Amino acid sequence: MPSSSLWSIYMACKLLDFSMNEGEVFHEKQRLELCAIHALNNVLQERVFTKETADDICKRLAPQCMVNPHRSVLGTGNYDVNVIMAALQSRELAAVWWDKRRTVQNLCVSKVLGFILNVPSRISLGIVSLPLRRRHWLAVRQVTGQYYNLDSKLKNPVCIGGEAELRAFLSEQLSQEVAEMLLVVQREVEEDGSWLISDDLKK
Repeated sequence: MPSSSLWSIYMACKLLDFSMNEGEVFHEKQRLELCAIHALNNVLQERVFTKETADDICKRLAPQCMVNPHRSVLGTGNYDVNVIMAALQSRELAAVWWDKRRTVQNLCVSKVLGFILNVPSRISLGIVSLPLRRRHWLAVRQVTGQYYNLDSKLKNPVCIGGEAELRAFLSEQLSQEVAEMLLVVQREVEEDGSWLISDDLKK
């Protein structure tokens, strides 16, 4: 039987729905329609945002609206990109939209803190997978020299590998017609555009 202090820590982790396996990789798992919150926390590698903070952002973005356009009508989450961008700005970070017409070889990954992707995902009811798809936010982040897929729908973080494997993974994800990607960067990186390798530097 574990000591009372260790048991308390274990129970706290269970209540917060995250795990720290795979060499101390923070991985918050899916609840309700909160994938945007999970993606934010997973890319930041700590539990920064909650449903309450996301709802507050929604209210600030549309204070006069009876039905807030930035989240689910039912109040279960399903936050849009504006909430993600505002949340990152509150942490002195920026979200840069990636133009899919570019190749990921133009990406300066050393300047990017992490990636938040919006991809089609199957809808499940319990163990039954329905023939329907909806949009889903997921995070990718480097931890201790390796890149991880931190999709909140995964049981555990999945190691992607190094930079070459990361580019292959991102290319595969972006090959889906409706997939989009945000680069999470420092504000100065957004301003100077150093997240992008210019064609001149590649020559």
